[in-house]
Amino acid sequence: MFYVPLYIEALRLRPVLVVWVAALAQAVLWILVPILFYAAPPGDLPQVLAVGHEFPLRSDIGAPLAYWLAEIAFRAAGLFGVYALSQICVITTYWCVFALGRAIVGATHAAMAVLLMVGISVFTVPTPDFGPPVLAMALWAVVLLNYWRAMTQRQARSWYIAGCAAALILITTDAALILLGPLFLFTAATKRGRAALGQIEPRIVAVALILVLILHLFFLKGASDGFAPTLERLRAAPAAMDNAVAWLQLLGLLAVAHAGLAILVVLAGGWPRSRASPAPAITREPIDPFASSFVTAFTLLPALLGTIVAVLAGIRLPIGSTAPLLVLSGLAVVVAAGDSVELHHQRILGFAWAGLLLVPAIFVPIVLILLPWTTATDLKIAQPAAAMGRFFAESFQRRTGHPLAVVSGDTHTAALVALAAPSRPSVYFDADPARAPSVTAKDIGEKGAVIVWPTTATEPGPPSAIKAYFPDLVPEVPQTFERPVRGRLPPLRIGWGVIRPPSAPAAR
Repeated sequence: MFYVPLYIEALRLRPVLVVWVAALAQAVLWILVPILFYAAPPGDLPQVLAVGHEFPLRSDIGAPLAYWLAEIAFRAAGLFGVYALSQICVITTYWCVFALGRAIVGATHAAMAVLLMVGISVFTVPTPDFGPPVLAMALWAVVLLNYWRAMTQRQARSWYIAGCAAALILITTDAALILLGPLFLFTAATKRGRAALGQIEPRIVAVALILVLILHLFFLKGASDGFAPTLERLRAAPAAMDNAVAWLQLLGLLAVAHAGLAILVVLAGGWPRSRASPAPAITREPIDPFASSFVTAFTLLPALLGTIVAVLAGIRLPIGSTAPLLVLSGLAVVVAAGDSVELHHQRILGFAWAGLLLVPAIFVPIVLILLPWTTATDLKIAQPAAAMGRFFAESFQRRTGHPLAVVSGDTHTAALVALAAPSRPSVYFDADPARAPSVTAKDIGEKGAVIVWPTTATEPGPPSAIKAYFPDLVPEVPQTFERPVRGRLPPLRIGWGVIRPPSAPAAR
C-alpha cells in the first residue's frame, strides 16, 4: 500500500495552490526576517538607495531603473517597501516559471520546478538586497514566458509584453545583452523562430528595441571605458591559464548555488537506497523537442556568456550577478527527468524542502548572536544604522542650525547614515562623484556636510584618502555606538567631522 503525503496529492490535484503557497510563504519570510532582525540594510542596498535618491540618468551610473524603483518604494513605505518590492520580483519569477512550465511539461511538473527553485540560494537569502540583479531576474522571467507564448501560441500581445519587458531589462542592468543576445540567436537559429519573424508584431518590437538599445549603449559608455585595458591584458600569454582558472571558479560558484536543489534531486531519486515500497510515478505527456531545446538553450547560454564576459572583464562574479542566469534551472531539471518521475523518500523530501525554506531564516538571529561571540565577525546587517543616522543628523543640526543635507566619506558608512538620518540627506561619493551627479563639491561648500569613516583608534584623524578630498576638515572625537550584540567585537567607532555652511552661526 502506498503512503502518499498530503503535498504529493496537492501537487497532483492543486498545483497552482502549491505554487502560490510556496511563493507567498517565502516572500513573507524574507520580508519579516530583515524587518525584525536586521539593524541595517543588507549588502549594497544602502548604496542603491543613496544613488536612487538623486534619480540619476547618466552614463556614469549605468542602467538606472532599479535605483529609481528602490527609491520610490522607500519613499512610499520605508525599508518594508523595498523588501516587499524585492519579494514581488521573486513571486513574479516563480509564477512566470510555473506558467512557462505548465505550457511545456504540464501543471504538476511545473509546480515541481518551482519547488526546486527554493533550493537555489540566490532566490532566497540574498533577495532582500534589492538591486538590478533582482529586478532583471523578474523581467527576464517575463520575457521568457511571453516569448514562448508568442512563438508557440501565436499570441500577438505576447510579442508586445515580451518587448516591453526586454526594453525594461535594457534600462535595468548592464548585462542586458547577456540575456537578450541568446534570444535573438535562438530565434534566428531555429526553424520555428525564423517562421515567427514573418509576422508584423516581432518586427515592430525589434524596431522599438533597437531604439532602446541606443539608450542602453549610452548607459554602457562608462563601463566600456575600463574594458580596453582589460583587453590589452588578455593578449598576454600567461593570462590564458589565469582566465581558464577564473572561469572554472565562476562555474563552480554557479554549481554551489544549486546545492539545495541537488539535495532535493538526490533524495527524490531514491538515494540512499531503502527497502521501502516503490513510489507512485507522476507522469506527463511527452514534450515537444523544440520545448526541450528552448529550456536547454536559455538555461546554459546566459550562464556561459555571463561567466565568460566576467572573466574577460576581470570581475569575480558573473556579469549581472547570478540570479538572472539561473531562472530556468529548476525547469531544466524537471525536463531532463523524463516523462515519468518517481519521488522517493517522500516524507523526508517534504522535510528537506521545508528545511531549505525555513532553516536559513531561522539561522539569521542565531548567526547575529553567535558570530560576534565566536569569530568576532562584524556583520554589516548588525550595524546600528538608526543610532548612527540620528546622532550625526542631530549633531549637525545643533552645530549649524540647519538640517543635515549631505553626507560623505566612507561609501558604506555615509550611505548608511544618509538612509537612517531623519532629514534623508544626499550622499557625495567623493571617490566617484558621478554616482550622485546632483551633489557636487560646491553643494558641500554651500550646505555643509558630515564626513564619516570607520575607525578602530581613538585619535580623530581621517584616512589619507578622505583627507585628500577634504584637506580643511577638522575631525571630531570618534563616536562610539552600541552594537545590538557586541560579543568579542571592539566598540563600533565612527570618525567624523563637520563642514559648516557659510550661513551657519559661529561655533561656541
